[in-house]
Amino acid sequence: MWVRALSRQGAEVTVVAPFDPAYRRAAADLGGVRLHTYRYVWPDSAHRLGYMRTMRADLAMKGEAYLLGALLFTLGKAAVERWIAQAQPDVLHAHWVLPNGYLAAGAAARRGIPLVVSIPGSDALVAGQNPLFKRMARQAFATAGLITANSADLREVAVRDLGADPAKFELIIYGVDPQALRPDPEAGAALRQRLGLAADSFVLLGVGRMVPKKGFDSIIQAMPLFSGAHGDTPLPQRVDLVLVGDGDTRATWEALARALGVEANVHFVGSVPYDQMGAFYNLADVFVMPSVTQPVDGLNVCVLDAMACAKPIVATVVAGNPLVVTDGENGFLVQERSPGSLAAAVTRLVEQPALRLALGARSRQRIEQEFAWQHLARRYLAHFERLVENAKR
Repeated sequence: MWVRALSRQGAEVTVVAPFDPAYRRAAADLGGVRLHTYRYVWPDSAHRLGYMRTMRADLAMKGEAYLLGALLFTLGKAAVERWIAQAQPDVLHAHWVLPNGYLAAGAAARRGIPLVVSIPGSDALVAGQNPLFKRMARQAFATAGLITANSADLREVAVRDLGADPAKFELIIYGVDPQALRPDPEAGAALRQRLGLAADSFVLLGVGRMVPKKGFDSIIQAMPLFSGAHGDTPLPQRVDLVLVGDGDTRATWEALARALGVEANVHFVGSVPYDQMGAFYNLADVFVMPSVTQPVDGLNVCVLDAMACAKPIVATVVAGNPLVVTDGENGFLVQERSPGSLAAAVTRLVEQPALRLALGARSRQRIEQEFAWQHLARRYLAHFERLVENAKR
């Protein structure tokens, strides 16, 4: 969506990416954006780098990723440099410092092409895994004219551990299409019925990979606090938690729910195709994002998706959440690893439905006015134009 937004604002955009056998989208679906893929291993089915296929619980790289990574750094670098020599772009924008920042840095420096590097999350962790990766990341950061991150935590890691220049940074998040995701109470009600959730249940929704940095154990630990199981006064409504996603920690968190006696109120639904997620955001009364800082993370786009559906957000003060959630304005911010604080914030929204609706409306307003893709693309284009002008001097 981001590259489409750039294209709609007059930029000629080509996405250069490694081949992936799971990607089946037709070129006609890209909205005027060109796609150039390259291969780094044979046969085609061996192309397995990326996200959950590369990382173990988002804490360390899987063994085979090191071998595939070596091939990508070698063959991918050559393929990217061939494309740059042929296309002669005005600006290179690398999403992920590794591998993409490193793949582009050499050609950018030799040809005087401005380089922008964006750090979305796990790449900052990968870059610190060994001395070679650190050197690669440092080269990319040194070449870049602009470095963007979607959380202050990621910026701090890049500066402190990887030698990035703090003066090059701007915090720019990844956005959302407010036309694709919008309030739809009917879709939410229908999905509640399919999932067996009571129409009058107060539903919390969490979305993300089942890995430690998402912090879903904290909201699971908060669930007994809503029922009076610890001597507290129970809420007048049943509270259910729906968790969308899959990953290495799912079984551990399912066991936690059973151990706390809240398994009937915690619903793990697994992975859901993105085009079906609108109904999940709309079934919720409140969206929760209890991220933690081990390891550090960027802002999760699901927070913006929920905001687009007019949901109030209860989130921790880490992982970029404060970039889009203002405490008391469109949600509440609490300290990480604090089930009691999460429960208190949720309880307030259960007991004050008018406040809940007002915060949700403000979430939607902020998407329309600040965080829709067209606004963020405009910020990037302004940076690109500045970098190109500076390169001509």
